[in-house]
Amino acid sequence: MDDVRGADDRPPASVTGWARLFVSHRQYEVFTVPGASGVGIYVLGDDLLHIDGPNQLTGFCGIHTGWIEARVRVLPGPPAEVDTGWDAISEATLWSPSGRLSVVGLMGGTAEALTDVAVPRGLIRVRVHARDRLHETGRTDDDPPERHELHIWAVSEETPRRTVLADPSGGDWEQKPAKAAERAMLSLVPRPSGRPAIPWPLPANPYDDDAGLPRVTVVRHRPAPVQVAGGVLPAGDLEVRLERVDGQTLTWSWATASEPIFPHPLDTLPDDEQSYVRLTSDPDGFTLRHEGVLGRHAFALGLIWDHLLDTAGSYPWMETLRVQAAEATALVEKTRRLKAEREAEQWGGSPPSDRVRVLVSQARSLARIDRLLLDRIDALPAARQREVARWAARRAMRVAGLERIGWIADALAAADADRSLPRPFTEQGGTAAFNRLLSDPEVPRTTITLHLAVRASGTRHVTDALQQAAAFPALIALANEDPLVAAIDAIYNAAIAHGDDRDRFLTDAHTALL
Repeated sequence: MDDVRGADDRPPASVTGWARLFVSHRQYEVFTVPGASGVGIYVLGDDLLHIDGPNQLTGFCGIHTGWIEARVRVLPGPPAEVDTGWDAISEATLWSPSGRLSVVGLMGGTAEALTDVAVPRGLIRVRVHARDRLHETGRTDDDPPERHELHIWAVSEETPRRTVLADPSGGDWEQKPAKAAERAMLSLVPRPSGRPAIPWPLPANPYDDDAGLPRVTVVRHRPAPVQVAGGVLPAGDLEVRLERVDGQTLTWSWATASEPIFPHPLDTLPDDEQSYVRLTSDPDGFTLRHEGVLGRHAFALGLIWDHLLDTAGSYPWMETLRVQAAEATALVEKTRRLKAEREAEQWGGSPPSDRVRVLVSQARSLARIDRLLLDRIDALPAARQREVARWAARRAMRVAGLERIGWIADALAAADADRSLPRPFTEQGGTAAFNRLLSDPEVPRTTITLHLAVRASGTRHVTDALQQAAAFPALIALANEDPLVAAIDAIYNAAIAHGDDRDRFLTDAHTALL
């Protein structure tokens, strides 16, 4: 086990053996939470290491596609010196809520020794070492294998990515701090998903368990003077309030914005607790310490401070949030318009009152044959609605030749006397009464053409039916305890029972409402 002791004389807390790892496109990934999102590569990094997010970084190889050797050393503390014998060394801070870390090839190459390696929970510093990074086209059998070694130790402060030893043959990467800050802020104020919620609870993800972990500090240093002004830091529907405590200290607290920009404003705060921002100076420059932040937020806050300290008053995330808000507003308006158009089709015009819209009744069907009549019934007092229902039921029984059938006449008389209908009319939706209608030899049998309500698609449904069966629901409707439902259903079924004379009946109904 060579190269274990290195420059730091203390033995490592643990060390894996060298493992063969298959890499693709010159890349492998180091992560503490599988599948976690972040800022992505090619935003901040050097020739060896790019930061992907709070839980992930990407290491770069010399070989494009093939095998390298890698191992992980977990140290009891920061190394006293930089190990020698490496071509490139870079380091960054990761958040490891579960105390696990894996190294995998870009296209999924894995090694058992590099999977779920035990590391300290919380913030960890990852120093990546690399040597013999040769492209396969220039490699010979005499060349040693390409090797990458990760040194890991626990930290309590989130500090920037650092190039410890630059590869002389490496190139310069464009740094994009504004883009990084934008993505960082967006990760702190994510919009809720518009997808339907999963109806069952998902099992707890052990990689996301940060219970019991302390809050941490974000540290940034600048050689030149910097200032942190109090005020409001905009973040779409949310905002950060920076309030000065003294000459060196401000409080940082999340709050809902006074003027949200989304149609359905975000009101869940990233952090309910107040944290503190301290700016101090020393002979080496100026140091900002953002203390008391959640460990999972430290990476994002560090990127935000990197931008704010160098470009005060610039908020690159706001343009993205405004675009998202405009798209969300347009979608809400489109949804509202489509809903209004759909309801206009369903109701034969503008929707009726909220009360009518939620009724379990023939309200929509009546609206599509006589929209005004529905509104007029809705506007009547309850007593008049009962009268209209009884009038419509009697008209339906009369046109179908049922008015003089004894047991039906008795039901009409009970309704006129404001008594309850017989039980066969009131139980199970009047099923027993309807079955009796179909089996009673005294009931006439008349076939009519039904002109049903125009469907939402615009097609008209016309069919032949037994008139008595079409009319009878108008009488059963009187059993409904809601006088509005009774009136709507009685009117509609009576209209249908009139067949070709439906329009004449509807004219009479308007007159009856005067």
